[in-house]
Amino acid sequence: MSHYCDLAPGHPWHGPYHEDEYGFPVEDDTALFERLVLEINQAGLSWLTVLKKRDAFRRAFDNFDVDRVAAFDDADRERLLGDAGIIRNRLKVEAAIHNAGVIQTLREEHGSFAVWLDQHHPLPLADWVKLFRRTFRFTGPEIVGEFLMSTGYLPGAHRDDCPVHQRILAIGPAWNRV
Repeated sequence: MSHYCDLAPGHPWHGPYHEDEYGFPVEDDTALFERLVLEINQAGLSWLTVLKKRDAFRRAFDNFDVDRVAAFDDADRERLLGDAGIIRNRLKVEAAIHNAGVIQTLREEHGSFAVWLDQHHPLPLADWVKLFRRTFRFTGPEIVGEFLMSTGYLPGAHRDDCPVHQRILAIGPAWNRV
C-alpha cells in the first residue's frame, strides 16, 4: 500500500499540500472551516480533484469566511450548484452552509472552533465521529478522521521517517501533547 509520503513529494498538487499543510496544527477558524469543507467535498472523489478545485472553492465560498457562508441564502445555494469550478453536490453545499452556522455557535459558546476542538481533545476516533455527527452535517468516519489528522489532532498524516513528520513534531501537534 502506498503512503501519501510516497506519492506527494514532487507532485504539483499533492506536493505543496503534503509539505506545508497536511498534519500541521491548525488554530485559525477560517482555515479549519476550509479544511472541513474540503474534506466533506472529497467524499467519493480523489483528494487530487479537491486540490485542483481549491481556488474555485475559495472564490465560491467567500474565502471560507464563516459568517458570510452561514448567511448564504437560496440564491447562493443555486449559484454554488451551478458553479462548475467546485463539486456541485446539494448535500455537500447544504452541509457547508449549515456547518458554518454551527461554527458560529461554537464561537459564541467556546470562543472558537479551535477551542472547541481542544476542549474535546484527546478522544479516540470513534468518539470524535460521534461528536462530529451530533454537531455537524456530512461527517462520517473517513471525513472526521482525515479532518482531524490533517489539522494535527490525530496522528498518522506522515510516516515516521518523513522529513515533514519531524517538522510537525517540532511544532507540537495536539496528538503529541496527550
